Amino acid sequence: MVYKTSGVCCTEIHIDIEDNGIIKSVQFHKGCAGNASGLSRLLVGMKVDDVIERLMGTTCGNKATSCPDQLAKALMKWRSSK
Repeated sequence: MVYKTSGVCCTEIHIDIEDNGIIKSVQFHKGCAGNASGLSRLLVGMKVDDVIERLMGTTCGNKATSCPDQLAKALMKWRSSK
């Protein structure tokens, strides 16, 4: 799935999720390359629900959201479509 972000430096997140809700890959486009790459590696093999629980509500500086929060929102959208 491709999720268009809002309010953060990265412009979109590409997520590949297995039918059983396990994350296969995550790619952030633009934004903080090192942080995004590290986060992407940590998420492989995790359950969608666990990632949502851990990342939802994460902020970046004075912003009301962050790349991890946007990822959680994308995963919630994916989950609601199942």
